[in-house]
Amino acid sequence: MRALHAILLVLTASLLSGCGYNTIQMQDEATKSAWSEVVNQYQRRADLIPNLVNTVKGFAAQEQAVLIGVTEARAKATQTQVNADDPASLQQFQAAQGELSSALSRLMVVVERYPELKSDQNFRDLQAQLEGTENRITVARNRYIQAVQDYNVTIRRFPVNLTAMIFGYDVKPNFTVENEAAIARPPTVDFSAAPAPVAPAAEPTPAPATN
Repeated sequence: MRALHAILLVLTASLLSGCGYNTIQMQDEATKSAWSEVVNQYQRRADLIPNLVNTVKGFAAQEQAVLIGVTEARAKATQTQVNADDPASLQQFQAAQGELSSALSRLMVVVERYPELKSDQNFRDLQAQLEGTENRITVARNRYIQAVQDYNVTIRRFPVNLTAMIFGYDVKPNFTVENEAAIARPPTVDFSAAPAPVAPAAEPTPAPATN
């Protein structure tokens, strides 16, 4: 009896392996791992923002609208609950992160007007960290996109698609083209170039002498 049970287990494992079940499991876990890294890098960016805002505020407290915009966009991005397997939830997450990227871009434009801020060492350290994080976000997001593509191709291929259907594995949503274009551009954080000099005001023309 035990021998028959063992044989059945071996046959079942062989059938599942031949139908792509193990591949589905492996690639499903790969997408989960890649998504965790995406979220981790976005969180890393969010963690940098309070210090960045406070540093800018120390030199440019009058830029309240921009500072508040960044703070509110960060709050929205961090409070957005996301289920990467749900297209609507993923789209909402993308939109929130895109709004934060836009707010950061506006903040960096403001920074250009404050040379003292640009030369502050604390700000420059934050600048470097933000730039590195944006690069990591791009890498992590691209890895996730590839992992989802690999998974989706696998579960659509015959006969693996039959196994996926039996066990309830569906196609996963991915970053949409429209939102991807918006969030793929990291905010400009390169302050090596000096701002353009302001042209001096023209000298007033003297009035003609009267007799």
